[in-house]
Amino acid sequence: MTATTVIAAQPEQAPSRIRSVNRRILLGAWRMPSFRIGLFIFLGLLLLSAIYPELSSISATKMIVKDKFLPPLWLGDKWAWEHPLGTDQLGRDMLMRSLIGLRYSLLVGIVTVLLIFIIGCGLGLFAGFKGKWWDTIIMRITDAQLSIPMIILAITILGVSRPTVPTIVIVLALSGWPLYARVARSAAVAERGKEYVRGLRVLGAGDWRILLLFAAPNILPPIAFVAVLDVARMMIFEAILGFLGLGIQPPTPSFGSMIADSRKYLINAWWIATIPGIFLAVALTSINLVGSALEKSRNRIYGGL
Repeated sequence: MTATTVIAAQPEQAPSRIRSVNRRILLGAWRMPSFRIGLFIFLGLLLLSAIYPELSSISATKMIVKDKFLPPLWLGDKWAWEHPLGTDQLGRDMLMRSLIGLRYSLLVGIVTVLLIFIIGCGLGLFAGFKGKWWDTIIMRITDAQLSIPMIILAITILGVSRPTVPTIVIVLALSGWPLYARVARSAAVAERGKEYVRGLRVLGAGDWRILLLFAAPNILPPIAFVAVLDVARMMIFEAILGFLGLGIQPPTPSFGSMIADSRKYLINAWWIATIPGIFLAVALTSINLVGSALEKSRNRIYGGL
């Protein structure tokens, strides 16, 4: 068997090897109680926010003034069975508003991270694999973007435009892609120098074919595991923007705007701010449990290779 034949055989082994490593990472994370607890809580919240508002006849935006400031069920109010988590200052149901707010928060967080992953990793892989002036241009743009704090950029853009869900997602995605681009670029540079890449080039494979079919499957899964934690970060940014009045606009509920509007009622109607905060905290905790378990499992696997 010639040296070229050995090198040419390596690319076929590389994808299967990385798939095996990814399975080991997932299995290692699944063995951790924190991963299972976080995953079950997250899936429960996801299903609850997706299904319950569609099945219930209660509106999240309908104002019933006579029912305002109704306390939660456990405080023993006679109306609590109809509104188990109470109502706000305008008589709107807190459970329904919190679930709708959770729905939009999860939507913004998940879609934003997907866009960040696609844009950042795509540009980073391209820059690291192509090198030369492509690498220089993309990395200088990345450096310029990193010099502007993410939340400041988002506030600036949303302050001069009408905040909508697509706008918020796009602004957060454009603000967050540089970190992914840097990580993906470093991994692509390391991958570019491996023997199987040189072997594929000897056999006549183009850069795009090597990048998409062999290099990307080796590089992207570990970054994707870490990206899970970024969903929580984007949900926090969405809540911050809502608190500042630059997030999802009323009457659509969002965690940030709900907490901001209820600040003056913290003493007499504490649940108006506390209940959305609890929903957000539980969702963030579940995502962090899943992401941390994946990251620990990934570090163990790659540390043992």
